Amino acid sequence: QVQLVESGGGLVQAGGSLRLSCAASGIIFSFSATDWYRRAPGEQRELVATVSSSGNTYYTDSVKDRFALSRDNAKNTVYLQMNSLKPEDTAVYYCSVLRGTLRYFGQGTQVTVSS
Repeated sequence: QVQLVESGGGLVQAGGSLRLSCAASGIIFSFSATDWYRRAPGEQRELVATVSSSGNTYYTDSVKDRFALSRDNAKNTVYLQMNSLKPEDTAVYYCSVLRGTLRYFGQGTQVTVSS
């Protein structure tokens, strides 16, 4: 059974930083691609960033040069460092993995950026 647990969200002023963590059990991140999604109020879920099993990264245009993914294989944890946060980054952030045909999500962590 795959379980993903996000943490690190909170309330921050515009221009501030947060680091989100996603810890996994039942799956090894270094063997899988890990995605971060977000869902803002009234909006559809959006793919924010991806790190492949080989360490290649992808970022959606709106977060490029502000967000950075990293992975600690020993801790089986993926991090999303978010800098220069903007009010439009306010959302619930979810990490996600695909195993076979099943996509798993964590419970999410709320990020709120005040102007």
